[in-house]
Amino acid sequence: MSSSEKTVETPRGPARVRVTEPAGPAHSQLFLGHGAGGGVDAPDLTAVHDAAVAAGVRVLLVTQPYRVAGRRAPAPAGHLDEAWTAVVRAMVVQNLPLIVGGRSSGARVASRTATLLDAAGVLALAFPLHPPGKPEKSRAGELDAAVPTCVVNGDRDPFGVPEAGGAVEVITRPGAVHDLRKDLPGTVRLVIEWLTRHGWAAEF
Repeated sequence: MSSSEKTVETPRGPARVRVTEPAGPAHSQLFLGHGAGGGVDAPDLTAVHDAAVAAGVRVLLVTQPYRVAGRRAPAPAGHLDEAWTAVVRAMVVQNLPLIVGGRSSGARVASRTATLLDAAGVLALAFPLHPPGKPEKSRAGELDAAVPTCVVNGDRDPFGVPEAGGAVEVITRPGAVHDLRKDLPGTVRLVIEWLTRHGWAAEF
């Protein structure tokens, strides 16, 4: 396993990318984005990163330009998508299955751009279906039913839980809220099982 950090110039400013290569040949590559006010060191992202690398996945943790610049308030959705797309296109390895994903806001960005980036799959951790207390403002349309997608949400998440449909699978974690910290090892095991089932990771 080897890790490095790179800066990628995007139309929205420099983004930061932490790249970790598995010990052996990679089965796939997984790009992960952070939540709106958080970073790539969130517990669920860290745990998925570590387990995926151990399972033979090349993992890239992407810090959006607004966070690199020190701002906590997220950029507009279009700006996030633009920067993310630029990073993935700059860092992707050709002929290796591409999985895009992230937590919360990062999951939304990955879902919105999956088809554009020709991603094989999407990993959506704590996908925020709607603002707390506003179920009428659903973001379900951002999930592309044609792209194999694994959504992992807590059953007590105030942002809601999406419904499965088409190629979108939904894993609901009992007792977990938006941070997904409850039984995080169990959550990670389910994510790796999903990756392995599609041939994007090896059992570890």
